[in-house]
Amino acid sequence: MLALNEDEQLTVQDIMDRPAFRHAYLAAGAQGLRRQVRWVHIIEVIQFEELLQGGEMILTTGAAFKTDSGLFTAYIDQLVKRGVACLCIEMGHYITSVPEAWIDLAESHGLPLIIFPQAVRFIDITQDVHAQIINQHHHALQQLERISREFHRMTLTSQGVGQVLQLLQNSTGAQVVYLPSDNGQPHFVPHAAGPKAARWLELLEGRPLDSLQAGPSLLEADGQTVIIQPVGAMGKTWAHLVLAFRRKPRQQDYLILDSASLSIAQDLLRRRYIEERKLYSQTLWVDDLLHLRLRDEEQIKALVGTDFKRFNELTYRVCLIEFEHERGNGGGNRESSETGFASGFGEGDESFGIHLSLTVRSVFEQHAFLPLITLQNNRLVVIAFDQSPSKPAKERLRRVFGSLRELKSGEGGKPPVIGVGQPNRGFRQAYASYQEAIHAISLSSTLRESCLFFEELGVFRLLFHIADKQMLESFVRSCLGPLIDHDRARGSELLRTLKVYLDHDGSKQIAAQRLFIVRQSLYYRLDQIEELLGADYMEPEKRLSLQVAIRAYQLLNPDQKLV
Repeated sequence: MLALNEDEQLTVQDIMDRPAFRHAYLAAGAQGLRRQVRWVHIIEVIQFEELLQGGEMILTTGAAFKTDSGLFTAYIDQLVKRGVACLCIEMGHYITSVPEAWIDLAESHGLPLIIFPQAVRFIDITQDVHAQIINQHHHALQQLERISREFHRMTLTSQGVGQVLQLLQNSTGAQVVYLPSDNGQPHFVPHAAGPKAARWLELLEGRPLDSLQAGPSLLEADGQTVIIQPVGAMGKTWAHLVLAFRRKPRQQDYLILDSASLSIAQDLLRRRYIEERKLYSQTLWVDDLLHLRLRDEEQIKALVGTDFKRFNELTYRVCLIEFEHERGNGGGNRESSETGFASGFGEGDESFGIHLSLTVRSVFEQHAFLPLITLQNNRLVVIAFDQSPSKPAKERLRRVFGSLRELKSGEGGKPPVIGVGQPNRGFRQAYASYQEAIHAISLSSTLRESCLFFEELGVFRLLFHIADKQMLESFVRSCLGPLIDHDRARGSELLRTLKVYLDHDGSKQIAAQRLFIVRQSLYYRLDQIEELLGADYMEPEKRLSLQVAIRAYQLLNPDQKLV
């Protein structure tokens, strides 16, 4: 059986059986012989409390307290407070006998007091004990590695998770409870049913289960120490592993639990990848829907299946999420990625799409959206159906996009650019929301915004529907021609100055701050603008025309930065 043997922990009793202690005897504290010894420390000073962490075997010649009972009491109090394993005193130059009061004091604290009746070499003791501790640590690490490999091997079988839970119980001796987050059936090892199982579920129900980032949490219940470990990936918790001990958990228990949770997470991720591949192939028709190649409702109903009515009645938005192309180091034209957000588009298109779809689906589902996903080049198209209409959808979408940006920035890449169409209902309206998402994302570089909702685009919403570009260009020339020509001829920034000035209601102070120029420079530019456009350019009608013309110019010249 692959298990860590608790008896392999080095105790005070084990050390007393070592050759270096053959002449030593136990004067007090027999009840503490099972204490674990973590290290050996020599202390010959009276103030040392901050030097100890607990579990140490203390060696001393008594130089700190000699025959002074008051100093000895202070010495013992510090040892007890720091939770040392035992105290060893060498008889000799400083101490020739141990008073009964000292022995009684150690006995009252349950502190093992070991006496060396003659001089010993402390260096021999420290080397011997430290070698034993290090060897045991090395052996424990080897066992942990074997257990970890066995966890991973088990997840490759059809009953992988169940076997992992059984090995976890064998290795720790704890009660194991596995709680899926999707309301799945809890699993108990050893098996628990009826009132016992109900008691466990009642105990855990309503307790705040930590996120993946927070790691395991501890609680005390029914005389047991309970560790709760979240299991999941991609920022989403898929299950919780619970260990309940009737003893204090050891560091090895945490390491084994972490290895088991990682193996289960990999198994769940693999299963979700298979499910995502199936969904990915089943929703290829979404691209036809968005491009009006699929219009017949009966045909759509056949493709969606039994969920058609539910989908068709939910409000949705089409979200267009664009990820950067990243050039790999492998040469040629192939692009690659280690993380799945930016990837090679070529041989690995399908794998990239499935991995990306799985990541994005997980984030949308966390915020109560049911996504239909399709991939177009480096753009992911998501029809996000709102399953929680009582909560503001836009705010939840912003949190979704914030999570995607965090994931991407965590990988060291540029954040995705996102365009979002207006809310709609009914599959046949998806084309309209998709076109709005395209319009929104097309302005991302112009407006220097990474996330744009179509309804927030202002007058751009009208300009998109003017098919006659010559008419737009003529309108722009008639309103802004003198400024455009002046900027091109002299390299000035009068058009940008006018936009900032108008966008801030003619506030010279704010405009100067936004343009990063002094007031005098702004006044000079405004005088030039007035000379070119006329003194009435701030009159309501002309001002409105200028602001619309500036937006039209931005639409026609997306590479020109005016913000």
